[in-house]
Amino acid sequence: MTNEREGEPDDFESPPSFFPYEPGEEPIVESEDLGDPIEVQVEGVFLVDRNGSIQRFVLLSDGERKVSITIGSFEAGSITLPLEGAQPDRPNTHDLMKTFLERLEANLVRVVIDDIWNGTYYAKLHLDTDKGEIEIDSRPSDAIALALRWQAPIYVADGILERGE
Repeated sequence: MTNEREGEPDDFESPPSFFPYEPGEEPIVESEDLGDPIEVQVEGVFLVDRNGSIQRFVLLSDGERKVSITIGSFEAGSITLPLEGAQPDRPNTHDLMKTFLERLEANLVRVVIDDIWNGTYYAKLHLDTDKGEIEIDSRPSDAIALALRWQAPIYVADGILERGE
């Protein structure tokens, strides 16, 4: 059975024609070693007007090198609140997540921004739980917002800092 586009399966058993791998074939992942994680500080959240389009980014620095990560307006607010020491009237998503983790007796130990692919940064939350330390994939903006609430250290892979993107 096919859908309106010629030859496209609609049974979801086969990948679409644009998918780069055959069924059962493992994707080739080229992993680049980006070096050891280096502790960074949040310099701030900034706005830039690019031809009438407002872009927001968070700037991280190890004291010498800097990296900027583009973020959305909600994420900008979530990062700015703890930087300014402000408390919202009601908990936002990151406050809720912190409370949720605390009630489960988990502690955010650190966040690590450890990869970049096609201009997209990747991060991990490192949580201390009763079962030991666990690692959870995260968007860097969410990881930073949580780290600021926990006063947990933020790390960026050395290779990412070297690129200074």
